[in-house]
Amino acid sequence: MHKNWPQMTGELSRAIRDLRGGAPEVMKAFSGMAQATLTANALDTRTKELIALASAEAIRCDGCVAFHAEAAMKQEASREEVMEAMGMAVYMGAGPSVMHAAQAVEAFDQFTEKAAG
Repeated sequence: MHKNWPQMTGELSRAIRDLRGGAPEVMKAFSGMAQATLTANALDTRTKELIALASAEAIRCDGCVAFHAEAAMKQEASREEVMEAMGMAVYMGAGPSVMHAAQAVEAFDQFTEKAAG
């Protein structure tokens, strides 16, 4: 096992409590946003947690992965659904890199042209 994810959520929960004490208004707003976004509407809460888990993986946020993996489990997501969501995370992690790399090459070419006169 590379990481102890349940232990991570416990440790982060304590640190987040400290943050709530130090920045109560910001954390209150963040909690409100979380509650509003997780409310079932057109998408059910399980689907939203799978999206959050895939997003967390795509941006490589270990703490986010831990909390949303636990939440997806509590929402009764299947392992198959998690695997499909991870497929999307891999795709979205690589796809934006392709798009941004094309822009980096374009920037390099523009600076090269400008320098050449």
